[in-house]
Amino acid sequence: MLHIRISTPAAAALVAVALLFTTGGAVSEAAYGTSAPAAATAQSNEGHGSPYISTHLYFGTGRHQGKPPITDEEFMKFVAEVVTPRFPSGLTLQEGRGQWRDKDGDINRERSYELTVLYPVKEARGRDRDIEYIRKLYCTMYELESVGRADVRVQASF
Repeated sequence: MLHIRISTPAAAALVAVALLFTTGGAVSEAAYGTSAPAAATAQSNEGHGSPYISTHLYFGTGRHQGKPPITDEEFMKFVAEVVTPRFPSGLTLQEGRGQWRDKDGDINRERSYELTVLYPVKEARGRDRDIEYIRKLYCTMYELESVGRADVRVQASF
């Protein structure tokens, strides 16, 4: 299984910037192939495996208005009941420390999780609905502003 690890928020930002410059467009455009430059097309024909999308979701656990953070048990229940049924073939979950600026301009530091799912490019549109459902539900359940998302086109074999 292909595993991509971005260990810090700064590294994640660098990856996103590198993808923007490499593809000449938004990450999701490159991932979904809606504006694939010639170099990206040539690259997708090289190497081993088939074209896949690697989606990385960044879940924070800090809550607003003095509410306690989301516990490991709560998060793992969310993964088991919401994520796994939509991605039963597999996923990768890593615990980390995140930092982001909220809508009020405050910098928040919190325990976080990076969830990675891989799926064939041909399934991208349907999987997008699943991913957006997961993001919205998590925010609604825990009264959060957002769940970060990054999509990368990869070659993968299993």
